[in-house]
Amino acid sequence: MEGAYLFIIGIIIFLAVSDLIVGVSNDAVNFLNSAIGSKVISFRNIMILASLGVAIGALSSSGMMEIARKGIFNPEAFFFSDIIIIFLSVMITDILILDLFNSWGLPTSTTVSIVFELLGAAVIMSIIKIVDADGSLVEIENYINVQKATEIVIGILLSVFIAFSIGAIIQWLSRLILTFDFESKSILLNSIFGSLSFTSIINFILIKGIKGTPYSSETFSILDDLTINEFIDSNIFLFWIISLIFWYILSMIAIYAFKVDIYKIIIGVGTFSLALAFAGNDLVNFIGVPIAALESFQSWSLSSVSASDFAMTSLSEKVSTKPLYLFISGLIMVVTLWFSSKAKNVVKTSLDLSNQNEIDERFKANLIGKALVSLGISLNKFLKIILPKNFLIQINNSFKLKDNYNLTDSIDGIRPSFDKLRASLNLVIAAILISIATSYKLPLSTTYVTFMVAMGTSLSDRAWSSESAIYRVSGVVSVIGGWFLTALSAFIICGLIVFVINLLKLVGVIIILLFVIIIIINNHRKFKKKGEIEI
Repeated sequence: MEGAYLFIIGIIIFLAVSDLIVGVSNDAVNFLNSAIGSKVISFRNIMILASLGVAIGALSSSGMMEIARKGIFNPEAFFFSDIIIIFLSVMITDILILDLFNSWGLPTSTTVSIVFELLGAAVIMSIIKIVDADGSLVEIENYINVQKATEIVIGILLSVFIAFSIGAIIQWLSRLILTFDFESKSILLNSIFGSLSFTSIINFILIKGIKGTPYSSETFSILDDLTINEFIDSNIFLFWIISLIFWYILSMIAIYAFKVDIYKIIIGVGTFSLALAFAGNDLVNFIGVPIAALESFQSWSLSSVSASDFAMTSLSEKVSTKPLYLFISGLIMVVTLWFSSKAKNVVKTSLDLSNQNEIDERFKANLIGKALVSLGISLNKFLKIILPKNFLIQINNSFKLKDNYNLTDSIDGIRPSFDKLRASLNLVIAAILISIATSYKLPLSTTYVTFMVAMGTSLSDRAWSSESAIYRVSGVVSVIGGWFLTALSAFIICGLIVFVINLLKLVGVIIILLFVIIIIINNHRKFKKKGEIEI
């Protein structure tokens, strides 16, 4: 019997590599779209910066791995034979769903997919165990970590509204102060913006990234025998003050003495940092389950208990992921980043919806989009009535495009989707939100956050004109609808796979794998017929 489980572990590891490839193709939009859309950095340099961020971020992801082991269900309530079916079903479902969305060019959330796959698989397996024991469905709370699962789901949903709102507010205030002619503003003003941006990135990305490493809990004599975590927590306010002053002085020197384009630097550093935050937060979505499956197999194989009697209490213990696993995963992600054509397809969707220019709209108008646009128009009319006329004129002047806007700052002669100010804010805001979530071990959806921040800044920047608003808003609604579809399909499909494998055992595994392979090959053929995606 051990040979059969070893075969399943081999399948899970193979699926983990495939899932990394498919997942990065989907999630690349999170950290590539701002730099690509602003067109101030060459595509090659963008990829180098993103690759460095992903590689370093992967090594700081260890602390998030416990979510796959005990974040959704109570592992001690399941036996090894149950757990291995759950983990295998999750990996199969994840590849299937993410590949479908990549082929459609729609950004979806790897966090939502993994959470609802684990939930669907655990619920169905719990029901099977309860029915076999002639128990009551009320007992399902013994199997599912209801409180933690609820917190995760609510946190993910709230992140949509928080990201959109914060993105919209900060973009509106920044544009009001800096306008579209922001580069001609005083060195003082641009230095302050640089200071705030760099301080946010360094304090919330690099420091939080360090806190996610296995070494963060070790004491060091140079830190007065404090751990890195304790030292950072006790000096966080001091870090902020020193960073603000340091980056303000450095930004001013760079702008005044060396004529450096501070916004271009922010976009470059922001791309690196957001890629780092993505890898630190999202790597668990791809390798958390396979590592948990491998550790479960190792625990069971060392015992003399049968698979159907070996309780998985070991999964409740503290997680310490081997750095080698993280390094290999980071390497696979970097290689995928360079060679995935589906990643470009997903990036293009986000850029089209946030484009400042008039383009051929990708999405058709729908009823919800029309209703939201009508509501927005009514609200705009109401504000024009109650706000002073001089104030409205001042706002309109701040949001007036430069005459040469469409031709400026492009490295390839093609119109940028948006300017450097919006690109900088997209990166900084998203990076801060994701890093805060990672530091508190909350599986925040990086896709939801980056996408909704970009949509919020687009709205505030008046990128959605009276002609394009219906199509853009309808597109956003379609993408959000796809997110709910992700959750529902992940729960149902994964639960169904658990049922089939539990019923047919190894035969069921082979049948399902063949079915999934056929679907993925068919999707790949259809995608290849579309030709190369230009962004």
